[in-house]
Amino acid sequence: MRSSLLRAAGALALAAFLGSSAYAQSPATTPTPGDFAKDQVQRQGAQPLNNQPVWKEVRSGLPQTTSLPGRETNVLIQSEGQTWRAMRVPIATAGGILIAAVLLTLMGFYAWRGTITLHGNPTGRLIERFTPVKRMAHWSMAITFVILGITGLILTFGKSLLLPLIGYTLFSWLATLAKNLHNFVGPIFSVALLVFIVLFVKDNIPKGYDGQWLSKFGGMLDRSGSTHPPSGKFNAGEKALFWILVVGLCITLVVTGYILNFPNFDQSRSTMQNSNLIHMIAGLIASAMACFHIYLGTVGMKGAFEAMRYGYVDETWAKEHHEYWYNDVVSGKVPRGSPPPQAMPGVAHRPA
Repeated sequence: MRSSLLRAAGALALAAFLGSSAYAQSPATTPTPGDFAKDQVQRQGAQPLNNQPVWKEVRSGLPQTTSLPGRETNVLIQSEGQTWRAMRVPIATAGGILIAAVLLTLMGFYAWRGTITLHGNPTGRLIERFTPVKRMAHWSMAITFVILGITGLILTFGKSLLLPLIGYTLFSWLATLAKNLHNFVGPIFSVALLVFIVLFVKDNIPKGYDGQWLSKFGGMLDRSGSTHPPSGKFNAGEKALFWILVVGLCITLVVTGYILNFPNFDQSRSTMQNSNLIHMIAGLIASAMACFHIYLGTVGMKGAFEAMRYGYVDETWAKEHHEYWYNDVVSGKVPRGSPPPQAMPGVAHRPA
């Protein structure tokens, strides 16, 4: 019995070896250029002017012979490009719906809540919130971000939304301007972004009390303002925007933007297609998130825009919106900063 089992096992092993050898020596099933040429000759004999084998070879992605040096220059058509073009449509549609929903939400919130104002009277004593260097870094990044955001939206939605309204001639000029601005402002934004991150990262490190701010949503839903939770120099919402929008999404936009902006890095077409999709997704989400910051920095909160424009805030504003930071300034733990100028538009103050 044992010898019979051994002979059976040996026969199976020998059959497996012979089968694998035959498989290894069998010709590859992937068509070769010669196969396509034979198919074309046969097709011309049976169906003249039917060039299906020729185009099948072109769409196969097989490398051919070319005198032009470069990455993938010997591949005439990359079939995955059709997949890339098809994927852009639902991504752009979803991103457009997201941005529209955010804008409608902010409009509804403003109609319900209005501008967040101070509940106490201004003291006239000002605290330096942002130094000139930090304000310059913020506005450099903000202006370039807005330019990139607007031009990116034109390039993404212009053919569907603007072309039917303004016609081919005007849209051609607008699209060309948007493309050039997007390409040339992008590298400037990348430098401004790195400077901004270096200057602001210290004050955006999460703290234990940030959870309390998040649990109450910063008191944004309380129209009386009595439940406004204290925070540091930046609250939890601002820190979330910093790490998600500035560090995460914007760095992603910079990396993918360089890949798209400089094809001479010798990247493949598939790499650029994937980068384009990632760039679009990150850009649409970043634009939607930026709407919250722009809203609160302009009409959403009184005094926020002046803080970044002039660099100073009243002690009452600091105490109501960033109480922990205000306490650190008053106690001397954090420097009060440079004294304010003698005259600031729309701001009355007296020496601290």
